[in-house]
Amino acid sequence: QLQFVESGGGLVQPGGSLRLSCAASGLTADYYSIGWFRQAPGKEREGVSCISSRGGRTNYADSVKGRFTISRDNAKNTVYLQMNSLKPEDTAVYYCAANLFCSPELRSAEYDYWGQGTQVTVSK
Repeated sequence: QLQFVESGGGLVQPGGSLRLSCAASGLTADYYSIGWFRQAPGKEREGVSCISSRGGRTNYADSVKGRFTISRDNAKNTVYLQMNSLKPEDTAVYYCAANLFCSPELRSAEYDYWGQGTQVTVSK
């Protein structure tokens, strides 16, 4: 069974940067597209970004385009999310999960093998 562990979250000031990591174990993740999602208190889980199995295709939510960059290192079985110019509205628990495809719609219902999440807080 594929398992993910997210890390790299923390407290950062507005305008700052963080890099999240999503480490896979159990099975090789390079067969799958990987997505990043986030959920803020009282809100539904929303798609942030995804990357195809070999990294050739990426998609981003409009709210993070130009600020976040997704990448993957299949040799390390890890997917990254570089987050720059962070805003208070980026505050959420960030999760990664696997899908066969990386589609622009970023529908969480299409993803499996969810990690436990990592908290990102953007505040002064």
